[in-house]
Amino acid sequence: MASKVSIYQFPGSFGPKVSWSKSDTAIGFSKSIKSKQFFAKTPDFKLGFSPKQEVEVLSTKIMAPELQVGLLNAWNDDYNGVVIEPTSLPSSANAFASVLKASLSTWKYKEGFVYHHAEPAYVMLTYWIPDEPCVLPLGPSHQIGIAGFVINDNKEILVVKEKCSCSCYGVWKLPTGYINKSEELFSGAVREVKEEIGIDTTFLELVAFRHVHQVAFEKSDLLFVCMLKPLSFIIKIDENEIQDAKWITLDKLISQQFYEEDQMLKRVIEVCMATYENRYSGFISHQLT
Repeated sequence: MASKVSIYQFPGSFGPKVSWSKSDTAIGFSKSIKSKQFFAKTPDFKLGFSPKQEVEVLSTKIMAPELQVGLLNAWNDDYNGVVIEPTSLPSSANAFASVLKASLSTWKYKEGFVYHHAEPAYVMLTYWIPDEPCVLPLGPSHQIGIAGFVINDNKEILVVKEKCSCSCYGVWKLPTGYINKSEELFSGAVREVKEEIGIDTTFLELVAFRHVHQVAFEKSDLLFVCMLKPLSFIIKIDENEIQDAKWITLDKLISQQFYEEDQMLKRVIEVCMATYENRYSGFISHQLT
């Protein structure tokens, strides 16, 4: 496997012009690779080759040893770390590998980046610089869900059967869902009930929360239960997510086998009823200015 390096000597105050081409299938090369051409400001630099003489390099390394390699654009953060500017990265993996090695050598560190977290627009990689155990905070480890406890004047609770293959399939349960990015807990509960069942509500209190581990994607899960007051009563389900929905009495809800086996959720519903009957007080929201 050989990559071909073409080196040209030009007159004037600039050094060699370098272009890269692929003569065979080498690891890390795409089918057609041309790096950005550059001029090194080294007027005394002599390679000893005639113009347009080609040199075969039997290696997948992409830089000739004598050539200077640029550094990655980066800046220091508040924690004495280095943040690389992602918009100015080389276009090929091999070019990036070479300039990364040069940069880390300049920073007097070595490769060792690990995945930290990912978002739709980027992937975050980190490298702990000090020669000691890494104390960087871990990436997101929890999912945050909400449940809406909606009860009408007849003491009937709004429940759903979800279209899912989880342990609660076929069980009448409180409407639940995950909050969106930067969304408040109470507004997320109101939104989920509206989206899944078509019922308008208003937030009253945050009455309970549940914390479990190793749930979806092996993440921990926090579920916050909100007491909501219904403002409408006609059910219109989202058929993509919900199998059925209805108003049900407390006895019929907790008499299901599911709640006999899951005492924690049964206790959560009991706390909700105590809040409704003014025997317990939860948390209300305050707008900070």
